[in-house]
Amino acid sequence: MPASATVLEDSSLLSRLDRMLVPVERALAFVSGLAAFSLMFLAAYSVAGREFFESPLPGYVDFIEALMPIIAILGVSYVQRDGVHIRMDIVIGQLSGRLLWIIELIMVILILGLVLALLWGSWSHFDRSFDCARPFCSRDSSIDIGLPIWPSKLIVPVAFFVLSLRLILQIWGYGRAAILGLERPVAVPLVQSAAEQAHAEAAQLEGADK
Repeated sequence: MPASATVLEDSSLLSRLDRMLVPVERALAFVSGLAAFSLMFLAAYSVAGREFFESPLPGYVDFIEALMPIIAILGVSYVQRDGVHIRMDIVIGQLSGRLLWIIELIMVILILGLVLALLWGSWSHFDRSFDCARPFCSRDSSIDIGLPIWPSKLIVPVAFFVLSLRLILQIWGYGRAAILGLERPVAVPLVQSAAEQAHAEAAQLEGADK
């Protein structure tokens, strides 16, 4: 587990569900990273073709448009699980106990509401593009080489669905912590102080040297 991860585990049902979702999130994050790598390769190929053979990669912009949703959205649930996304900890970091878990619970509920709205809208957007009565099951395509757009549109609701599952687990975790007054609950990212982060990074480096 990376040093930035602060998610505790135990034998509870919540923790087991958390661990079951992690491989899915890691797989999506891996695909996102692979898409980013592919984009760099395509850029190098297109530039080299233009400079040395006067023939850039056909449909380069189309490929960028197809890969951008994969790069931008597939890893969101993975970073949400470990709490390594951009967030304001200046105030949250000063809270503790039930008040902290209640504030976190409220924020995650609000996020879930937004994500569910985005999930519904993105699925409708995909549904308008997908039609198997047409060639390549697509009602629309890219401008240059005619790539079907529906696969890229499908990526977004899939990512939001996985993120919704993650947020539901975190609502469970924060709610459980608030009700029971837990100090270190499972299946939720715990706020680390600067000293704790430095200690975790040092421990990781020591493990890498062995």
